[in-house]
Amino acid sequence: MIKSYERESWASRWGFILAAAGSAIGLGNIWRFPYLAGENGGAAFLLIYLVCIILIGYPLMINEMVVGRKTHRNPVGAFRELAPNTPWWLVGSLGVLAGFTILSFYSIVAGWSLAYIYKTVVGALTPGTDFAGMFVGHITSLWEPIIWHAVFMGLTILVVAGGINKGIQRAVQVLMPLLFILLLVLIGRALTLPGAGAGLTFYLAPDFSEITGRTLLSAVGQAFFSLSLGMGAMITYGSYLRDKDEIAGNGAAVVGLDTLIAVMGGFAIFPAVFALGYDPAAGPGLTFITLPAVFAEMSGGVFFGFLFFTLLAIAALTSAISLLEVVVAWLVDQHRWPRVRAAVVLGVVIFLVGLPATLGYNVLSGVTFLGMDLLDTYDFISGNIMLPLGGLLTAIFVGYVWGTKNAQAEANKVAGAFRIGDWWGFLIRYVVPVAIAAIMFFGIYDTIKSFLAG
Repeated sequence: MIKSYERESWASRWGFILAAAGSAIGLGNIWRFPYLAGENGGAAFLLIYLVCIILIGYPLMINEMVVGRKTHRNPVGAFRELAPNTPWWLVGSLGVLAGFTILSFYSIVAGWSLAYIYKTVVGALTPGTDFAGMFVGHITSLWEPIIWHAVFMGLTILVVAGGINKGIQRAVQVLMPLLFILLLVLIGRALTLPGAGAGLTFYLAPDFSEITGRTLLSAVGQAFFSLSLGMGAMITYGSYLRDKDEIAGNGAAVVGLDTLIAVMGGFAIFPAVFALGYDPAAGPGLTFITLPAVFAEMSGGVFFGFLFFTLLAIAALTSAISLLEVVVAWLVDQHRWPRVRAAVVLGVVIFLVGLPATLGYNVLSGVTFLGMDLLDTYDFISGNIMLPLGGLLTAIFVGYVWGTKNAQAEANKVAGAFRIGDWWGFLIRYVVPVAIAAIMFFGIYDTIKSFLAG
């Protein structure tokens, strides 16, 4: 393929694996997975989640990596090359728009984790504190969340502006091992707490009476969302793979690392929550309300609270980097913008687009959509419409337009420990589209139903 400019590639296999795993490992693993497991029966949810990762997550991961490696282009350019003179490039545009939209509010939640690092250092995690009130006070403040939103976006811009090797790969080679070490330390502390065994039982002993249709949908949704699928991230990262790089084994390593971190997050959280008598089904408040209360009562809680929120911030940053890279790659590839200018301009624009979501808890609190505040609206539009639609259309494109045989040939071009067989084509053509369509339908249905009932 003749290119009119020099495009970067990953310098090493592990550089790609750590970057792609970092993209997948984010708030969904450390924040969303534990509270979903808590709400859906612990081990029963975990087992279903692992099945969904194998049947849905891994096939889709390979699907997107193959499209990226085949074309060496951003999502828009990839679809233009594989299906020229057709409207399929709009699917790539949807991925770019999804990455842009998600980062605009993802940065806000990530900013909360930075704020809680600061609160921990200055001594806010003390017994008897009204942690629910502290959290509400933070998000309803006018300037505090905006400042942390800006700090987090600044860190993301700094990394992406450095490029693939000097920026992203160099950063993840430090951040990902650090994340793993911090998580191991937190697990070690949680398991040594008196009464931690009850949390392990909850997490590891399945109670199948807890399984409902909601459990299944939550597991399928988490498997899809936790792997950064449907937003163009894996197409973009896959586009920096060299033709001699393996697809199947690399994809398995990424999925395996992402799943490992999610499972480890449960080992860090549930033993501590049960040991100190808190509710594991506390929902989204588990991270910013329940866990600070747990750390406040724990011996050495300030230190371990600091480690936890640092872990959360690192996980968020490695994902945010990939979200910004999706949009930056589009400007660099399609419009030949210099990388630094693209990262800075887009980062600032994304920060500004996120401001209404931040203000939705104070001066814009009266603005709602289907009963949701602005941040939840951003989340709903991207998570319930953009991502599943992008994943669904990409699966349909590979399954029925470009062809699974072509995709398999590309994936198996480099021999490795894993090979993609006809089973993968079956999953991409039939199982994956049905599963994603179900996620999308029931996500929208539940939101509308809740609004009408409320």
